[in-house]
Amino acid sequence: MKTSAPGRACGIATVLLSLLAVLHTSTPQKNDIDIYSLTVDSRVSSRFAHTVVTSRVVNKANVVQEATFQVELPKRAFITNFSMIIDGVTYPGNIKEKAAAQEQYSTAVARGESAGLIKATGRKMEQFQVSVNVAPSAKVTFELVYEELLKRRLEVYELLLKVQPQQLVKHLQMDIHIFEPQGISFLETESTFMTNELADALTISRNKTKAHIRFKPTLSQQKSPGQEDTVLNGNFIIRYDVNRTLSGGSIQIENGYFVHYFAPEGLPTIPKNVIFVIDKSGSMLGRKIQQTREALIKILDDLSPRDQFNLISFSGDATQWKPLLVPASAEDVNQARRYVAGIQAQGGTNINDAMLMAVQLLSNANQQELLPAGSVSLIILLTDGDPTVGETNPARIQKNVQEAIAGQYSLFCLGFGFDVSYAFLEKMALDNGGLARRIYEDSDSALQLQDFYQEVANPLLTAVTFEYPSNAVEEVSQDNFRLLFKGSEIVVAGKLQDQSPDVLSAKVRGHLHMQNITFQTEIRVAEKEEEFQSPKYIFHSFMERLWAYLTIQQLLEKMILASDAEKQALETRALNLSLQYSFVTPLTSMVVTKPEGEERSEVAEKPVETENKRKHFHLAGPSGKAPGNPGRIGPQGPVHSPSHHLTYHGVRDLLLPDMLLAPSTPDEVDLRIKARVPAIPSDTMTHRHQERKPSGSSADTSQPAKTDSPPAPIQAPPVILTLPGQSVNPLCVDIKHSQGPMNLLSDPDQGVEVTGQYETEKAQFSWIEVTFKNPQLQVRASPEHVVVTRNRRNSAYKWKETLFSVTPGLNMTMDKAGLLLLSSPDKVTIGLLPWDGPGEGLRLLLRDTDRFSSHVGGTLGQFYQGVLWGPPAAADDSRRTLSVQGRDYSATRLLKLDYQEGSPGTEISCWSVEL
Repeated sequence: MKTSAPGRACGIATVLLSLLAVLHTSTPQKNDIDIYSLTVDSRVSSRFAHTVVTSRVVNKANVVQEATFQVELPKRAFITNFSMIIDGVTYPGNIKEKAAAQEQYSTAVARGESAGLIKATGRKMEQFQVSVNVAPSAKVTFELVYEELLKRRLEVYELLLKVQPQQLVKHLQMDIHIFEPQGISFLETESTFMTNELADALTISRNKTKAHIRFKPTLSQQKSPGQEDTVLNGNFIIRYDVNRTLSGGSIQIENGYFVHYFAPEGLPTIPKNVIFVIDKSGSMLGRKIQQTREALIKILDDLSPRDQFNLISFSGDATQWKPLLVPASAEDVNQARRYVAGIQAQGGTNINDAMLMAVQLLSNANQQELLPAGSVSLIILLTDGDPTVGETNPARIQKNVQEAIAGQYSLFCLGFGFDVSYAFLEKMALDNGGLARRIYEDSDSALQLQDFYQEVANPLLTAVTFEYPSNAVEEVSQDNFRLLFKGSEIVVAGKLQDQSPDVLSAKVRGHLHMQNITFQTEIRVAEKEEEFQSPKYIFHSFMERLWAYLTIQQLLEKMILASDAEKQALETRALNLSLQYSFVTPLTSMVVTKPEGEERSEVAEKPVETENKRKHFHLAGPSGKAPGNPGRIGPQGPVHSPSHHLTYHGVRDLLLPDMLLAPSTPDEVDLRIKARVPAIPSDTMTHRHQERKPSGSSADTSQPAKTDSPPAPIQAPPVILTLPGQSVNPLCVDIKHSQGPMNLLSDPDQGVEVTGQYETEKAQFSWIEVTFKNPQLQVRASPEHVVVTRNRRNSAYKWKETLFSVTPGLNMTMDKAGLLLLSSPDKVTIGLLPWDGPGEGLRLLLRDTDRFSSHVGGTLGQFYQGVLWGPPAAADDSRRTLSVQGRDYSATRLLKLDYQEGSPGTEISCWSVEL
């Protein structure tokens, strides 16, 4: 029976929590703590996600052991409950005002107990961790609950869960239930640890409004091949969207509260005037300026011909590319591309002058009536450091920019890396109707820049306001917004009055390009409330909690802009809501009681995006002083066992010296399984002849082999094709002549096209691109990584990291050898591989080629159009002629390396053709 912890004196650990599921225990079976059950239950009701992570462990040793429960969760989430059940006694977590918890924390430090610490876990995630002593044969149940409102970005909602048990778990299960009254229009899952062997453990079922995703692997499925450890280590992502119409949106009601989702379909894009303000100071030298140039060139290509633009680059001085804004014509865009390609990094950072120059450009154009009527004007600033030249006071720069913009234009600030004050950029952006975003220094930084631009590239409405009858609703969240962009969504929530009408009406007003528009919606309250009464997995009063969550988030944002007098009232309301609904926010903390005898307490304040990862921070040791080794995490000196600690690790912007983040995808730290393909031993290739003819051909003995120099190794051809009816020897294609991108194959009936750039000097592809029509999706592979683009949204994946993505109409898988397969029922399977054996470079492979239609074409596709083989040559049976669409090719049978099963490859006999 579960009972509350006794009220008598007991050790109290204070944890200052924050927003953000990893299933992780840092004490695997090596110390006899066995996780025998690990479950995640996530219920998404009308975009609001309620996630419960439960871990059950047992101490199989005959001595006391320490068990650690660690969970990663999204930054935007609020923890709402935590508890431990030990020997039938429940030790709950209680939400308190941060000041009260801090007082307990300070007292603990004064007593000589250790202080807490913070560590980073990724771009989107934060980490919660708690440890407790477990007696021999005793069991402990940990349970953490958190909630978040899923935000629509580039036409999808994303639910991100982490899976890292670090040991085999007898009962491991994840259940994700989604209920959307509007109807689910799109659903995909993606995993960075899933393999084909685990595919049977994943089941997905859905109907019009509901979806259920279950992942329940057996013990044997969890095992690494030939080992006893687990393969489960990485992300599990669900993305989905809902049905929409050209209307006032969807109003949903539950238990006296309403939420209004607004993202109408079919609206035309408003033309924009955009000025890119680019930092080219010395700190941008190297990779950052290279990635910035790369991203800007792509962004320029995405400008609409109806847009106007200009570029300002700055270091110690600011320089504008053109004296006026110019239309995004093909000629002007090409000129801008050449200008961007020549930007070099050097000098200081004069943000003030650059920003005022950008505002002046727009203001002059406005005064001269050069801005199209009804257009939207945006300024996009990218910088990697604080101001060092000219006006360097951040507050004065913010004031100068706000006074110059005067509410006429929207400012978006991108902070590149962690040497820039994010608080400075965030306030400047919010002051001027925009937002700030951090760009993480990584291999995908250019993609991060492109993705951000795509979010603001297509404005649909300006001056959006929501109106409801004053006698029907109250306590409505923010109801006016400067801009609505394509692919996003505006959310408004509120409370129904006790005597509200049976019919709730709403008006949404906004400005299109050249006219005003009003959307009007009416719904019957009783009918709408019934929608949430039938699904068994909808948690009660979720809409009230959604309203509280949304209101708190908006109050926290308003606090950034408020004066000191206004800030106090906003903080008080946000704090009261946080306490009332048990949310761990930047204003609250969670106090967790622990059993008697647990003397130590560790605490970590909730991190915020404004902090700097490279700042030194104070870790109080037993004496209350900073420990001597700042690079080490945890207590200094000898470790005394058993030890107990309770910490909340925040990812916002804190990076310990010994916790450098691994390269990652655009949104989270890299925790995927990595395995490098073994290098080919040199002695296995030393004595092979390059392109040696198979034994048995008439040419084998024509000349004795020379022995004055080691023969070159057998090479892997750029492409191996298995032709219909040619079951013995495949076709190896060597490309000797290539100018520009090549149309490798296209099949309109299959809805697929493959293009590539072949470098004849290096004898390899520099990139290969696969484009699908249904689903509309593009996969671009380079030697560095693979980029998947769908609905203007980019996802980057590094080679040899496992990937398992299930999208309607297409499956994408990548194994630890780096083989990426794009497959679909009744369609040709296309494979891409980063071959690092002899003749290294990207390789293309095709499977199920009998599914090609009669309309297939292209440099490689032509060979699937009725190939005619001539007889072997009379003097040399290793030579033949094949005819393709009236053109003859000479084919020679040679030994090549087959790359299709990965390195080191196997020798095969194939017909080699030069193109």
